[in-house]
Amino acid sequence: MDAAPLAPDALADAHWQARLAPDAHKFGGAALADAAGFRRAATLLKAGLPRPQLAVVSATLGTTDRLLATLAAARAGREHADLPFLLAAHRALLVPLALPSDLLDGDIAQLEADLAHLRAGKPDTGQAARISGMGEVWSARLLAALLGEDWALLDARELLVVKHGELGARLEEDATRKRLARWRQANPQPHLIATGFLARLADGTHTTLGRNGSDYSAALFAALFQARELTIWKEVEGLMSADPRLEPEAVVLPELSYAEAMELAYFGTQALHPQALAPAMAAGIPLHVRDVRHPDKPGTRVVANPAPSANPVKGLSLVRGLSALELQGSGLMGVPGSAERFFAALRRVGVSVVMITQASSEHSICALVRREQAEAGLAAARAEFAEEIAGGQVQGVDLDPGLAVLAAVGDGMIGTPGIVARLSGAIAKAGISLRAIAQGSSERNVSLAVREEDAERTLRVAHTAFWLSPQTVSIGLIGPGNVGGALLRQILEARPRLKRERQLDLRIRAVANSRRMLRSDTTLASLDLERGEPLDLEAFTRHVKSEHIPHAIIVDCSGRAEMAERYEGWLAQGIHVVTPSKHAGSGDPARLAALHEAGRRSGARFRYEATVGAGLPVIGTLRNLLDTGDVPQRIAGLFSGTLAWLFNHYDGRRPFSALLAEARAAGYTEPDPRDDLSGTDVARKAVILAREAGWPLSLPQVAVETLVPPALRDLPLPEFLQRLGEFDAPMAERLAAAKAEGKVLRYLAEVDASGGASVALRAVEPSHPAASAQGTDNLFAFHTVRYHARPLVVKGPGAGPDVTAAGVFGDLLAIAAHLGARL
Repeated sequence: MDAAPLAPDALADAHWQARLAPDAHKFGGAALADAAGFRRAATLLKAGLPRPQLAVVSATLGTTDRLLATLAAARAGREHADLPFLLAAHRALLVPLALPSDLLDGDIAQLEADLAHLRAGKPDTGQAARISGMGEVWSARLLAALLGEDWALLDARELLVVKHGELGARLEEDATRKRLARWRQANPQPHLIATGFLARLADGTHTTLGRNGSDYSAALFAALFQARELTIWKEVEGLMSADPRLEPEAVVLPELSYAEAMELAYFGTQALHPQALAPAMAAGIPLHVRDVRHPDKPGTRVVANPAPSANPVKGLSLVRGLSALELQGSGLMGVPGSAERFFAALRRVGVSVVMITQASSEHSICALVRREQAEAGLAAARAEFAEEIAGGQVQGVDLDPGLAVLAAVGDGMIGTPGIVARLSGAIAKAGISLRAIAQGSSERNVSLAVREEDAERTLRVAHTAFWLSPQTVSIGLIGPGNVGGALLRQILEARPRLKRERQLDLRIRAVANSRRMLRSDTTLASLDLERGEPLDLEAFTRHVKSEHIPHAIIVDCSGRAEMAERYEGWLAQGIHVVTPSKHAGSGDPARLAALHEAGRRSGARFRYEATVGAGLPVIGTLRNLLDTGDVPQRIAGLFSGTLAWLFNHYDGRRPFSALLAEARAAGYTEPDPRDDLSGTDVARKAVILAREAGWPLSLPQVAVETLVPPALRDLPLPEFLQRLGEFDAPMAERLAAAKAEGKVLRYLAEVDASGGASVALRAVEPSHPAASAQGTDNLFAFHTVRYHARPLVVKGPGAGPDVTAAGVFGDLLAIAAHLGARL
């Protein structure tokens, strides 16, 4: 049934009750940095009328630091040079805000009296707290005066009574609520401006809540006045999935739970302080972090029960400047109280522990502490276990400096299997070693310790691992010629779609030819190498393997044998290598084995699908046969798209030289067509396939028939191209002989398990599979134990820049998928 409508009196009462729940706001020092900031704050508060408004303010930007410096000087019996400038800066705000010139005179007189009291060496009876908190008093007085008489000015010391303990300031609730009741009776204004940071002790002494105390004040006031919501106005768009200074792809989190926000705040999220969350969380008051510069943006809401998220991890925080204290020894195993003694020793010297791990064997206990506290902690722990160390039951306490902790936080992690594996696996694929790992009992936090120099890359890897940002890959291309140029065009065309739909950001950050190179911090917009710098492959490599991008790939489309010599070094550094060049795969077998071993050690991938069959899945097919247990026996067919095109078109109506010139112009041949016509390129493919099948084979073992006449083999390229007509007579003879037998010419290759390998021009029957090939078709027939009656055939275009580039691009995407991209 529908609820009965409220009577008029009830409606009025409901309206009154709603008005009693104010909107609470907190304005930080950056938001009140100048007169424009105060006017902006006043506008935002007026926008919430007629509902009661409550605002808590900090000192203007930098004021508290200057007051503390002035306080230190007064305690030393001297004046501080910054004070006149500080007073002048605040008085200067009065003119643009159109406020009375004497508005701050009373507060300034109090400040000067307190400073004189301490300079004279008199005991501190609250003067230090008044001095350090004067900035909040000035801010509150300015904003309240700007808003007018309907706004009460609330000095927090009139209400908040606190007690200081080991965990910071704690509200004395009974005393505070009594003061609140009296204050509300004396101040009927519907709206109020309160000072942050300030409070008093039970005996009436003035005190402060410590740095970040204004956020804590705001949460306390929101709870005391039963606010509907607390908006914390910052100069950020909201709480971010990571620090945007470290992860440019960080996103604003629309909603978090109190627990998630607490975890992120503890691990260093700047927009919130963990202490500020507790009062609001206890009262069930939502927090709203918004951008004071752009109040139209939604910001981040922190609530008890946020909407479900597709990602188990909401955000990542990074704590730098840590050291590990590790207690080790067989004498710890099974001995009760060892951990208690270890942490008690740290507590006695005031060392705060950020993260704890303990071996399940109880053989070691590791605590990560702040770098500046590490030596004190080391000395305390060694003193505590001095007797056991001397007796050999404990090996000792070691200090490992230079660490950082990454915390992954999210309610969705609770009960979700595989989170730790996904996170640690992604980090391992980036070649980063973990020093320690811990998961909180709540399961909403996984913390990982890494070397400090790896901290930013670890953050970015983790950010992409949970698809909080695109998987970013730094790409360096060597050889932007026919194939390389086509590859660049394909990447640039696909890049927006891959980023939008697949969360993959391919950044072409460096391009080089044999003489020059271009580099970019983001992605190259121009490929004009003439505007580049002289080639320096070491600098090129360092640039591609950027510390701020998790993964790096070098693509070698140069076709230069000397470039293959560098693959091992790149792989050893964790740089993935992709190439259509056959030199590595068909060259020195010892070098190839070392190259693969370097990749295994570092985790970097070496991909070379396009070395055989251009864009056809030839190597992938062979790998699948082997991985599923099949046994290859023979591989045969058309291994060259260039030679396939030539002999598919060579029927005697046009001279062979004319077809050869046409193939070169179309980009089907290598720049020097002799690389194709010599049969060496086909032989290299045969060697690569044989080795992939597990058959040891080297290039000299392949029987190769070259099609280049002896007189043309050693000529300079320009002269060779002028004498292409010398091919015509011998090729016409071969064609006529084949036709006489009712056959066609095809350049075929074959390798088998016995070690046989040959490439040659053969006359084949019209029924032969190679006879029906068209255009640049390659054909690879896999004769295996399973495919013994009829071979498994891979057939399709195998020459041309576009299809070869597509094969290289496929290798790039395969590596990206291995790294975690959504492909």
